[in-house]
Parts: sequence; C-alpha cells; structure tokens
Amino acid sequence: MTDNFWMFIFSTVGISLSGVMLPGPLTAATIASGYSDRNAGLMIGIGHGIVELPIIALVYLGFANYLSMPIVKQVTGVAGGLLLITMGLMIFFTFKKPVQATSRLTHTPLVTGIIMTAGNPYFLLWWATIGVALIAMAASFGLAGILLFVVLHLACDIGWDQFLSVTVFKTKHLWTPHVQKLIFSICALILIGFGIYFGFSVFLSA
Repeated sequence: MTDNFWMFIFSTVGISLSGVMLPGPLTAATIASGYSDRNAGLMIGIGHGIVELPIIALVYLGFANYLSMPIVKQVTGVAGGLLLITMGLMIFFTFKKPVQATSRLTHTPLVTGIIMTAGNPYFLLWWATIGVALIAMAASFGLAGILLFVVLHLACDIGWDQFLSVTVFKTKHLWTPHVQKLIFSICALILIGFGIYFGFSVFLSA
C-alpha cells in the first residue's frame, strides 16, 4: 500500500507538471500578463482551477465519456478558438510598441486563466483520458486520495504559472524594446495559432 501511495504521488506531480510546463496558450498568456503583474500567474492558475474543479468532479462521477463527445469538442473548439484568436490580436496590438510597466491586457489574469482553459477542447480530452487514470488511482485511496490529488494537481498548476510570471516580472528590465516586441509578438502568434488549430482540428478529428 505504501509503495502504491508514493507511486500515486509521483504520478500526480510528474504528469501534472509535464502538462502545465508544456508551452501553449496558457503559457503565452502568463508571460504577457506577467510583464506588468508579478502575481498574474497565481490568478491565472486560480482561473484555470475554477474550470478544472467541476471537470474533475464530472470525471470522478463517471461522466468522462461525455467530455470526449464530438459535439462537446466542436463547440469548445470553435468558441475557444475564437477567444484565443481575439486575445492573440489584443496582445499583438497592445504591445505593438514598447510597453511601459503600467501596460495591461484587457482581461484580468483571473479571467484570462478561465478563458485559456475553457477555450481548449484538448483540456477536456486530457481529463477524459489521462485524467481518468489519475483519478482512478486517487480514488483507490478513498475521498482523502481525491482531495490530495486535487491539492497536488492545482499546486503544480498554480506554482508553475506563478514562477513563470514572477520570472518575467523580475527580468523585464533586461528586455530591450526589440526583445519586448519580439516576445509579445511570439505570444500573440501562439494564441492565434492555437485558436485557428482548435477551431479546425476538432472537426477533422471528429
């Protein structure tokens, strides 16, 4: 039992970190927000968790199959794709010129975290596949296992996002105007690219 418990801890932390550290729209948004707000990652992570907690509950209650239904993926893909494209354009035009410390995105970090998460159809697919395995492992330790899983998973998400935003905030004085425009252009293109990909790929894979 002890070996299984530590394997559960290792799997939860390892898989959770590998997911959140993978470059994607949430990472791009965290970098953009972290320039003017050192705690943006904390709020983005909380926004991510607001969407994630109900999904975890649905998976635990046996509704994982519904998360991978084509219609769910398609609706999420189109709506989320449009939101990501919009936010990408906002970042591009907001930071088209060298930015000042007071510059901010239109959305708060909390709302950004919610949008970046809810607008990703592959977030649902992750929970309908990998998430099911992790929750099944956690459930073998009862309700305490589920609660521990939630705490560990959210801690990984929030911890990495906060680390990223603090790092960006503390190093922004090293960013020349050229570097500023380059980084924010890359972030914008990542969001727009994922938005287009999400919008079309959910129909190709249906």
